[in-house]
Amino acid sequence: MNHKENTIFITGGATGIGRALAHRWHDLGNTVIIAGRRREALEEAVAGRPGMKFYVLDVTNREEIAAVTAQLIAEHPDFNVLVNCAGVSGAEDVTIARDLSHGEKIVETNFLGPVRMIDALVDHLKGRPAAAIVVVSSGTGFVPYPAAPTYSASKAALHSYTLSLRALLRDAVQVIEIVPPQVATDLMAGLKDSPYSVPLEKFADDVMAQLIAHESEDEIIVDEVKPFRFAERDGTVRDLLTAMAEGS
Repeated sequence: MNHKENTIFITGGATGIGRALAHRWHDLGNTVIIAGRRREALEEAVAGRPGMKFYVLDVTNREEIAAVTAQLIAEHPDFNVLVNCAGVSGAEDVTIARDLSHGEKIVETNFLGPVRMIDALVDHLKGRPAAAIVVVSSGTGFVPYPAAPTYSASKAALHSYTLSLRALLRDAVQVIEIVPPQVATDLMAGLKDSPYSVPLEKFADDVMAQLIAHESEDEIIVDEVKPFRFAERDGTVRDLLTAMAEGS
């Protein structure tokens, strides 16, 4: 992915990882458009950043996706990079019968949201030079966090979908997966204060450093997530699962 001269559209760009990356791409001189559900958070994210724009969008709403993506292409015909960063999480106790509505929301946001966004924009992207689709998955897509099983499963599904997409678009659009470790954001209660969370600014800096240094890379793997990303290769999946289950 080129790190300059792009027009980048980022879902989940008002807060957390999406916002941190949006600001860094904007600092590099890219045209950046962010999207999210809350107008107030979007306005705060673009404040003081000339040329940075936003759309209000809930990626679980098919009608909003259709309307916003049509507006995006009409207003920014040179748009060439889609970044899927919108996500929700939450702890669950899957050992008892429970209300499944939040788990269903997680799947619809984290997996079906990117699928629908890609479907709405892939034809446009295939016609653009230096086009890229970026998905933000998670280390828990490789070794699940037992206390958040639906979130972990949604990220595993997203990783699998990304592999297929990359193979099919190999001659038309670069497909990049960013694999975060546990990052100090508001995604889940306690992450900001956990000593195991990577500071958000450090994570964003490390991601951008890799994107700039290795423009042809299709996976961005920071040091802190490597034990999860390569756990199956290293034979450590069971040990990591046991440690997380005992600590949750």
